[in-house]
Amino acid sequence: MKTVLQKHINENLSFLKGKNLLIAISGGIDSAVLTHLFYQLNFSISLAHCNFMLRGKESKKDEQFVKELGEKLKVPTFTIQFETKKYALKNSISTQMAARDLRYNWFQKIIQENNIDFILTAHQKDDVIETFIINLTRGTGLDGLTGIPEVNGNIIRPLLPFDRNDILIYATKNKLQWREDQSNSSLKYVRNKIRHKIIPVLKELNPSLLDTFQNTLENLRGSQQIVKDCVQNVKKTVVTSKNQELHFNISLLKKLSNPKVYLYELLKNYGFTEWDDICDLLDAQSGKFVLSKTHRLLKDRGILILSKIVKLKKNTYFKIQENTTKITVPIQLKFEKIEVPFDSKNHQNKIFGELISNKNNTISIDFNKLTFPLILRKKQKGDYFYPIGLGGKKKISKFFKDEKLSLIDKENTWLLCSGNNVVWIIGKRLDDRFKISKSTSTILNIKL
Repeated sequence: MKTVLQKHINENLSFLKGKNLLIAISGGIDSAVLTHLFYQLNFSISLAHCNFMLRGKESKKDEQFVKELGEKLKVPTFTIQFETKKYALKNSISTQMAARDLRYNWFQKIIQENNIDFILTAHQKDDVIETFIINLTRGTGLDGLTGIPEVNGNIIRPLLPFDRNDILIYATKNKLQWREDQSNSSLKYVRNKIRHKIIPVLKELNPSLLDTFQNTLENLRGSQQIVKDCVQNVKKTVVTSKNQELHFNISLLKKLSNPKVYLYELLKNYGFTEWDDICDLLDAQSGKFVLSKTHRLLKDRGILILSKIVKLKKNTYFKIQENTTKITVPIQLKFEKIEVPFDSKNHQNKIFGELISNKNNTISIDFNKLTFPLILRKKQKGDYFYPIGLGGKKKISKFFKDEKLSLIDKENTWLLCSGNNVVWIIGKRLDDRFKISKSTSTILNIKL
């Protein structure tokens, strides 16, 4: 096994050579063998063990085993204890998903703080087919049927060429020690039911199951690549990027052979699950939307707008003090105060002429008409302003409607206020009451 792994690394994972590697070790046979192999191959390794505190004293013994192994091999060893059940309850997820989140977040923190290049996990062939069957029973696309990737960012799974029997033979032959997790035999977990009930039957039907399954995975991955290429070409046609949003052209989507499938492929990385509802947006009224935990897909006339959900407390506002020169939260604004010279009428008129021609992303206002601190906030019910050039006041809700702003545009628009008065609908329109005039002595330039 050691020779085969060395060959596999030389041919497929040569980038691991000379790197600092963090081995995720539970103490079980798979991770114990992974540790022994990479130690024997003289790689620079560290160990990382998570105690999820799910099995009482047994969890403590696993942690102690890893610590003692680290001391024996004289390699850096990191351990941590997680209150996994509390985390799962707080985030409304399963215990297994909670353990996964906690584990990988911690691993990434370790590598950032300790000059480590890659994380190694001990997944092997049997894990791949178990995951395949789990995903198949739950319903999935091609991504869920193409197995566990050997390389996923900085996470590497070098034991995928081997099965559970290979690992057991190696561990026995080399007289390795490991910890047996008794929960692996419990049938209350879906993976264990598949491992102990379904896989043996499949292997009885086909003794070469793992090898033929590997061929199936390769075929599926080939098909997956064709799909990705096709979706990428469609994306270039139907999707445009605008102001940190993605806009999907509905008429072009409808011309595709199967819009629902394409929408799934285009949106699957944004946490959506209600695919029928998403497809229904194509014919829905403007303003209808579908939410995931992180994103919103909104129907707005002839487009679907995908935007990230930014959660702010109701009536959140930000104060801007008189001497502020720049802010970056919640948006980026630059402030510049200019004293207008009165020694030259022509010079003053020139400055005035230049400033009143500024575009929507920059305004020039009369500093002395302002009351500090200025307030930056979202629209509230009843807000109005005096649009420059209109000669009267207008409700901001009416202004938004006339400008044909989408729901997302409305929600993303900030107001700059002086006291209760709106100075600037940022990026859109200045209030006439604060404009500069030939009598202005101090100008405040504000740039978005």
